[in-house]
Amino acid sequence: MVSSELVHKLQEKAFDLREHIVKDLIGIGKVGHLGGSSSCAEIVAALYFHKMKIDPKSPAMEDRDRFLLSKGHAALVQYAALAMAGYFPTEELKKVKVLGGMLQGHPDMTSTPGVEANTGSLGQGLSVANGMALGLRLDGKKSKVYVIIGDGELAEGQIWEAAMAAARFKLDNLTAIVDRNRVQATGPIVDRFDIGDVAAKWRAFGWNLIEIDGHDPAAIIEALDQADTVKGKPTVIIANTVKGKGISFAEHNAAFHNGAMTAEQYQIAIKDLEKLRQQWQEKQI
Repeated sequence: MVSSELVHKLQEKAFDLREHIVKDLIGIGKVGHLGGSSSCAEIVAALYFHKMKIDPKSPAMEDRDRFLLSKGHAALVQYAALAMAGYFPTEELKKVKVLGGMLQGHPDMTSTPGVEANTGSLGQGLSVANGMALGLRLDGKKSKVYVIIGDGELAEGQIWEAAMAAARFKLDNLTAIVDRNRVQATGPIVDRFDIGDVAAKWRAFGWNLIEIDGHDPAAIIEALDQADTVKGKPTVIIANTVKGKGISFAEHNAAFHNGAMTAEQYQIAIKDLEKLRQQWQEKQI
């Protein structure tokens, strides 16, 4: 049973992540991946502010857990989490995608403290996670590897090659999370490259499967904890989410997979997020 205090803490963190994405990382007139960054805010909050063993003061700590954002175009949510966790000052968030800056359009391990791998060339993150999980096991480490994959990314063949390998090598220190928001860059996934029963595919590839509401902090924590108990196979969590969660004009909207907000839309986004937080807080009273 997940405590109400922990649920409240993580939901507030998710609200903070979305506010940083809108206010600091995108703002008015700057193109940014609003939709896919907002859809996984609760997942990222649960990992960074509860589940993972990390130390912002020592990013290369040997026994740390590893996190990879295979859908690297959603780097904004990771940058916000890293700043909130203390890897670098939050003022850096306003400098995203500046030439020579530490926060580029996709995660860059050579520029950003806390980033484990360069990602964003879709389909590669799970392979990298496999390598990390194998390496940790060979070194006798108990650290875990977590990787977030986009559901549009599942059209990449390398994902399934990596899925087969992870099951073959019994990587029970690896947890993959599919951010299933059902919208990719050019429209609904079902209309672009429908791969059918996603859950059945992962099971067929030999993975332990858990399916949850990806905006429910309690469900996320319970799923991550359950993954810890599974031995002899990797776990995949299919997190059902909403593209652009919390921002009325961006929800389910492919135009905001990577788009710019007008001044009017920016103000609407701020009000939407404030309303979402207020509604949540009122439910807790």
